[in-house]
Amino acid sequence: SSGINAEYGEIPKFYAPVINLLSPDKTWSGMRTVGELRREKGETIPVNQDSLYKDIERKQKVFKPLVVSKSLQKDLPFKTKPKVEKKRKKELYVTKRAVVSEPGERRLTTLMQQLLTAQKESDAKKLQKKKKEKEKYLAGQAKITAKRGEKAKERRKVFYQKNAKKDQAED
Repeated sequence: SSGINAEYGEIPKFYAPVINLLSPDKTWSGMRTVGELRREKGETIPVNQDSLYKDIERKQKVFKPLVVSKSLQKDLPFKTKPKVEKKRKKELYVTKRAVVSEPGERRLTTLMQQLLTAQKESDAKKLQKKKKEKEKYLAGQAKITAKRGEKAKERRKVFYQKNAKKDQAED
């Protein structure tokens, strides 16, 4: 027996370990599962009503019409600016002909074109600004490099002057 038994005495066993489940008599069977117990009693699995799936009811979203601000319209080229047209009495050929587009699709297309143009212009402005800042930065770096070169040149000059004096003193 181990050292633990010597300190505490004999440890009682509260279980009977199964050494071999392959015994030929097959008298031993383990604990029954919850499923087996329910099947014997004829019970069904309890259903929690909160856990059941429910249909999701969503309200239809109503979007406000997209409005391009006047300041943004001012920056747009004339071609893509929104035009205010009067209602016509006669139908135009463009409206008569068969087009597969939805009723508000043309308006959306022109609006998207306007927004994309404005975006491109703002991107171009940002790129121009970035280039200017980079040029300014490079000019500053060039000045710093030039100052470093001058200081290094000055240090070399002083160094060689001192060495020349030492050489003259030794001669």
